[in-house]
Amino acid sequence: MQSLKGEQPARMDEPGEGRLRARQVRLPVIVRAPIPVSGVGIMKTPRLLALASALILFMVSPLLHAQTYTDVHDFNNSDGCCASYPSLLAQGEDGNIYGATTSGGTGAGNIYMITPTGTFKNLFNFDGTHGRGPQGGLSLGFDGNFYGTTYQGGTGSAGTVFKITPSGTQTVLYNFTNSTDGAFPKAPPVQAPDGNLYGTTGNGTVATLYKITPSGTFSVLVNLPTETYSPLLVGTDGNLYGMTLHGGTFNGGTAFQFSPAKKKLKIIHNFGSGTDGGSPHGPLMQGVDGKLYGTTSGGGTSSGGIVFQMTTAGKTVSLVNFDTTHEANGATPFAGVVQGSDGFLYGVASVGGANGLGTLFKVKTNGTGFAVLHDFATATGDSPLSTPLLHTNGKIYGLAFHGGSHNAYGAIYSMDAGLSPFVSQFVVYSGKVGSSVDILGQGFSNATGVKFGTGAGTFVASTDAFMTATIVAGATTGVITVLEPGGNLTTPQKFKIIPTISTFNPKSGPVGTKVTITGMSLKQTTSVTIGKAKATFTTDSDTQVTATVGAGAVTGKVTLKTPGGTATASGNFTVQ
Repeated sequence: MQSLKGEQPARMDEPGEGRLRARQVRLPVIVRAPIPVSGVGIMKTPRLLALASALILFMVSPLLHAQTYTDVHDFNNSDGCCASYPSLLAQGEDGNIYGATTSGGTGAGNIYMITPTGTFKNLFNFDGTHGRGPQGGLSLGFDGNFYGTTYQGGTGSAGTVFKITPSGTQTVLYNFTNSTDGAFPKAPPVQAPDGNLYGTTGNGTVATLYKITPSGTFSVLVNLPTETYSPLLVGTDGNLYGMTLHGGTFNGGTAFQFSPAKKKLKIIHNFGSGTDGGSPHGPLMQGVDGKLYGTTSGGGTSSGGIVFQMTTAGKTVSLVNFDTTHEANGATPFAGVVQGSDGFLYGVASVGGANGLGTLFKVKTNGTGFAVLHDFATATGDSPLSTPLLHTNGKIYGLAFHGGSHNAYGAIYSMDAGLSPFVSQFVVYSGKVGSSVDILGQGFSNATGVKFGTGAGTFVASTDAFMTATIVAGATTGVITVLEPGGNLTTPQKFKIIPTISTFNPKSGPVGTKVTITGMSLKQTTSVTIGKAKATFTTDSDTQVTATVGAGAVTGKVTLKTPGGTATASGNFTVQ
C-alpha cells in the first residue's frame, strides 16, 4: 500500500472468499506519542508507576470502549468496487446514505443506498453512454435528488454531470466536450443558496469552475489554475471555497474563493512553500469557528501531508504533519475532515498505522490531542481514500478502497466515537422572517417545535429525517434547535436572522433628534448610524428601535446592525 501516493489507485487483489457481514471492533484510543508522568511529591518508583498506570487505565476504560468501528458492508464488485477520492457520501432526506463507487456494477461504476444500520441497495449501474466512473460521489439538492459527475463517458467521452433520484432514476444533465467547458470532472457539483449547482473540472484542455441549473443549463464561470479533485464548499458567507491539485506560486496547489454574486475568483492561498503541504485532494470543511479545515496529501515537515486550519482570507496553520518514514499515525491523506460535537476534527490517512493500511484519527482544531482511533486492516476494509460523512445520528461513515470479505473491492464502514446526534441546516445559513430553511436530522416525526436562537419557528416534517422550518417574528441569530421528547437537537452552525427596516420617522431634524425606526428582527441591534454618524439608541422591541441623531451627522442613510447582518432604510434622513 505504499504505492497509494499516485493519482489513480489500481485494484489490488483478486476477490477473496467470505460472506458479507457486519463486524464490530471495539477500539482503544491510541495516542502515538510518549506521555510523561510527573507530579509534585510523587516518587517515580516502578511499583508506584505501575499502580498509577493501573489507576489511569481503570478510570479511562469506559472512554476506551466508546470507540466502535463497524464494517457495515463489503462490496463484491457487482454492487460496487474501489471507491477512490473524493467519493463523497450524502445523507438523504430519508436519513439514508447515498454514494457511488468508481468501477463497480457492470464495470463503469454504480450508485447505491445504504441505511445507517447497513441495509444495502444498488440503485444504478453506469454504462458509458450515461457516463463512466462517478469518482466524485454525490451531493444532495434542494429537490431531494442527488447530483454528481462522471470523469469519463457521455457523448463526448469527457465526462458528464448527472442527477439521480433516491429511487435510482438517472438523468444526464450535461456532456463535457473537452473544449472551453473543461473535461474529466472528479467532484460532484454542490447547490448554493441561489438554487444553482456549482462544480469544477479535471485535467482537460482547461480546468473550469462551472454553473449548472437543476434542469441542465450549463455555463463556464471562470478558468482555474489547474485541475481539482476537491469538491466545492458553500461557505456561511455565501462564497464557494475549493482547492486545486497543482498550480499556484509554488505549483503545490491553491485554495480559492469564488463569489457567485460577483463572479469573481480569488486565490487565497498557495500551497508548497517550505513545510506548508502540497497537492490537496479532499474538500475544505468549515468549522463552527468559521475557519476552514482540510488536508494535503503531500508536503509538510515530514513529506507525509498535513492537516491544516485556514481563515477565509487564506492564513494557514499546520495542525498535524504526517511522516512518510515513521507512519504510525498514518500518512498521505487524500480525504477531507469532519468536525464532531466534541469539537475534534476526524479524518483518515490512506497509508500507515499499525498495519500500514491507513488510520482513522482525531485532532483538536488547535493541533493538540491527536489520537489514532482505528488502524485499517484488510479483513474489515483498508486504504481509505474518500472523505468521511458525519451523519446527523453522530456516527462517522466512510469508504475503504480495498479490503473487506471480498478482498479486492473495498467496504463501507462506520465509526461510533461517542459523538452526539445533531441537526443540520442545508446550505442556507441566513434568512429574513418569512423565509425557510431545510433541516436534516432524525426523530422529526415526534418533534414538538423549532427555535431560531431564542425565538420560535414553525416547521413541516416531510419525513422522520427531514423538515422545512420557517422563520417567524421573534427569531434571533443563534443555533437552530429542534425540540424532541427524547432530547433537543441543535445545529453546529449559527443561523443568522437578517434584520429589515420598513420605515423611520421623522424624516428630518437637527442633531439630537430622536428617530423611531421600525422593522423586523431588531431586538439584537448592536449599532445605529444616521447620516454617517454613530447614533445612541434604545431597543424598544423586536420591531422598534429609537435612535438619537449624533454629532457630525449629515444628510444620509439610516442603517442598523445586528449579529445577523445589516439593514438600511430606503430614503435619506435630512439633517437640518
